[in-house]
Amino acid sequence: MMIISLRFRLLLWLLIPLAIFILLSALFSYRSAEQTADLIQDRALLTSAQVIASDIVWVDGMPQVSVDPAALELFTSPQQDHVYYQVITSKGLLMAGRSDLPGTIDFHNNGPKFSTQQYDQKTMRIASQVRPLYDAGTQLNVAVRVAQTMQGHDLMVADLWRPSLHRQIAMLILAIALVVVGLTIELRPIMRLKDDLASRDPMSLSPIKITSLQGELRPIADAFNQYIQRHNTQVAAQRRFIADAAHQLRTPLTLIDSQIQFARKITDPARRSEVLEAMQESSRSMADLTDKLLLLSQAESATSHAVLRHPVDLVKIITAVLEEIVPLAQRKNIDLGVEIDCTEAVVIGNEALFSAMIMNLVDNAIRYTPQNGKVTVSISANNVSGKVPMARLVVADNGPGIPAEIRDRVFERFYRNAAPGQHGTGLGLAIVKEIVLAAEGTISLESGPRNNGLAVLVELPLEASTNFG
Repeated sequence: MMIISLRFRLLLWLLIPLAIFILLSALFSYRSAEQTADLIQDRALLTSAQVIASDIVWVDGMPQVSVDPAALELFTSPQQDHVYYQVITSKGLLMAGRSDLPGTIDFHNNGPKFSTQQYDQKTMRIASQVRPLYDAGTQLNVAVRVAQTMQGHDLMVADLWRPSLHRQIAMLILAIALVVVGLTIELRPIMRLKDDLASRDPMSLSPIKITSLQGELRPIADAFNQYIQRHNTQVAAQRRFIADAAHQLRTPLTLIDSQIQFARKITDPARRSEVLEAMQESSRSMADLTDKLLLLSQAESATSHAVLRHPVDLVKIITAVLEEIVPLAQRKNIDLGVEIDCTEAVVIGNEALFSAMIMNLVDNAIRYTPQNGKVTVSISANNVSGKVPMARLVVADNGPGIPAEIRDRVFERFYRNAAPGQHGTGLGLAIVKEIVLAAEGTISLESGPRNNGLAVLVELPLEASTNFG
């Protein structure tokens, strides 16, 4: 089961290394205590062996030894350790003590020797000391061995080690308590942040206060604030869209209502037919406005995951759009041409939105170009070394154009630069701009060919797999 408590996870990260350190420290302390006890016991055993060895003398050509009780009194302790000794010559003559003490004797090594052996089902520590004896040119090596059980040794190890162990356990407990208290105190800003967010009004989009947060938490709060800011922007756009839509729909609805009331009072069939035709035109205008509003809403959300984005070939879309809009150009006897300078122009986005973008641009050009005018749609792929490859779409006409000083304003919603009585919603270029921005492109207005009319330039980043042949 995954541990989800941040406090517990931090506690583990802090205490596991500390516990390992204390465990290793306890092991080293135990080893140090054991070495100290070994040294003290070995010193006592060697001193006893040396005292006994100093009492070995020659008597009538034979080595004799008299073990002084003081040599063994060194080992008197409350633990009632058993002490054994052995005095034996290199010729195998047992002079005193036990004959069956375990272990081997090196009579050629005069230095002290220590070993741990099992004897009489007890663990024994044995110290050996070899003393050479000389008499009338004769040398005889005599080994003195003193053994002691380990009860006192083990108690000494415990006496030396346990206080250190107790201190280390106390340090671990104190560290746990301090870490828990510290984490509780330091995590309070997170809990306050949680309480602040939980107690907020659902409609509140004010930023989070970060003055009381630690430095490590401020990036999180900043990310929250950035999200809130983006949400604020989105909410503001939605509110503006709803307000604009309500305002724009109110006029045709009021007009239709007035026309209905007027039609109810008319008794002349011919006059009533005219009013019904005007009502139908108003209804079509409102339907067109509603379609444009829905398209604008879709364009605004084109950067979200709700709108599918995939590779789209602008060349194919231009061909399809022009085939659809040719009848509109023919009614005004407009020369609608196309110039394609690339085999394909693949960009990333939504095919329906790109189709609506091109349709709006060409429709606007035809709508504002007078009879017998000319509209040209051109597409090219720009692959300049060191720069991002771009698809370049230009829709140019020889109509009245747009003055340079108001070209930025025509991208605003419901702004119209049209002659009186000319049909339009003022949303076409606003929709185009939203679609272009969603595709991470740019849009600009320039003068048309020979400084006549208008040219709309759209540049969109090409997909990596685009064929520039």
